[in-house]
Amino acid sequence: MKLIIRGVQKADSQGIINILNPIIEAGLYTILDTTFSLEEEEQFIQDFPERGVFNVAFNSEESNIVGFQNVEPFATYTHAFDHVGIIGTYVDSSYRRQGIASSLFNATFERAKSKGYEKLFAYVRDDNQDALATYLKQGFEVIGIAKKHAKIGGKYIDEVLIEKLL
Repeated sequence: MKLIIRGVQKADSQGIINILNPIIEAGLYTILDTTFSLEEEEQFIQDFPERGVFNVAFNSEESNIVGFQNVEPFATYTHAFDHVGIIGTYVDSSYRRQGIASSLFNATFERAKSKGYEKLFAYVRDDNQDALATYLKQGFEVIGIAKKHAKIGGKYIDEVLIEKLL
């Protein structure tokens, strides 16, 4: 596979929801519980924070998006957290374990540093051990567990809090 990591474009919206919506529908890997329309994703990309980082993994051989990763400011109500970003990572289920996440992390870390981020933070579902292992492999550390942090379909889910200093 010939992989290109690049900044998101509005035209990537369909490819992104093609990855994200099945993950949401499965109810297993994310706390997101409502799927996104094409228009909602286009608006999300259009309104994405200027200080944010939003990268996609594009498979140029098949001309499709196979993964994406974004970093958003931790908080906008104070400058005390300007150095902290919240990161999220998604890879198409049929392309996992092919180095896509690692490629995304490499590009995102560099771009995040260039935008003034010094630390990245994430919440990972406690029952998503593959995602947790992927983040730990990239140098993230577990800093705590938020008990019963999410409630999906009437079931409580703990979330693992992780961080990485850039």
